[in-house]
Amino acid sequence: MSTETGPLLTGIHTFVTAARCQSFTRAGEELGISKSAVGKAIARLEARLGIALFHRTTRHISLTADGQAYYASCANALETLTEAERALVTGHERPAGRLRVDMPAAFGRTVLLPVLLRITQQHPDLRLTVTFNDHLVDPIEEGIDLLVRFGPVEDSTGLVARPLTRQRLVICAAPAYLAAHGRPTSIEALNNHRCIVGYRRGRSLAWTVENATGESVRIDPPPTFELSDGDAILRAALSGCGLCQVPISLAREAIDNGDLVPVLEAQSTHEVPVHAVWPATRHLLPKVRRVVDELLEQARLGALD
Repeated sequence: MSTETGPLLTGIHTFVTAARCQSFTRAGEELGISKSAVGKAIARLEARLGIALFHRTTRHISLTADGQAYYASCANALETLTEAERALVTGHERPAGRLRVDMPAAFGRTVLLPVLLRITQQHPDLRLTVTFNDHLVDPIEEGIDLLVRFGPVEDSTGLVARPLTRQRLVICAAPAYLAAHGRPTSIEALNNHRCIVGYRRGRSLAWTVENATGESVRIDPPPTFELSDGDAILRAALSGCGLCQVPISLAREAIDNGDLVPVLEAQSTHEVPVHAVWPATRHLLPKVRRVVDELLEQARLGALD
C-alpha cells in the first residue's frame, strides 16, 4: 500500500467535509483543525488532481463542475469504506447508513417500494435514496448500491446478479377501447390496433409473445403511443388509448377491478426474469445483503409476482 494513502484519504475526507459544510471555517470546526489547515489540505488535493475543486471568494466557497463530480464519487466511497470497516472490525451486521436503490418505475413504485419501506421500519438506522428508471444505468458510475431490473443481465462485468422472480407479460386494454375497436384474435390482428409501447434510446420496444409452435418471439406492434416508463404506459391503457403489454403485477389490480381486460392470453405465457444487481465490491455490506435477502424472501412468498 502506498505511503501516500493515509494523507490522500485525509485530504479527501477534508474535501468532502468542506463541500458539505460549504465553508472552510465550519469544516475546520467539525474536523478539529484550523481553517488554514483545511485550505492547505484542499490546495494539496487540487494540485495533485490538477483541477480546481472550489470557486473561492472572500466570504463564500462553492464547488466547481469538476468538484461536484468528484464530491459525488468521494462521498459514496467514504460511506462505503466506513460501513465496510464497521462490518469487519466490529462484526456489526445491522443494516445502517444510506442505501441507494434504482428500480423500474411502475414495478418499483407498486411492488418493491412497500417492501423497502417495511425494511426501514425494522431497521431505523437504514436510510434510502430511491430512483426510478426503466433504462439501464451503470451502478458503479452512478454510485448506486442496488439495482432491480427486468430481463437477462447481459453485461455482468464487475456486477453480481441474483434472480428474484419471473413476471408473465400480459397484453390488455380498457373495456372502452375494446368496445370501440374490437378484440384482437391473433397476433397478426395487432397490426390493425392502436398500441402503447415502451420507448428507449430513440426506438420503440418490441413485445414478446408465444407463436403457434410455443416459441417466444419478439414482435413490433404499431407504435401509436411511445412512452418511456411503465407508469405512463399503464395510465394510457387505463385511459382507453390502446393495447399495452406489461408485467402481470402492474395490471393485476386493474384486471381484477375490470378496468383492464386481458387479450391474446394463449399467446401471453412468456415470463421475463427479474434480477437484483449490485456492484461486486459492495456485495458484503450488511445493508445490501439484508435488502437482497428480504427481496428473495418476499419473492419466495409470492409478494413480487
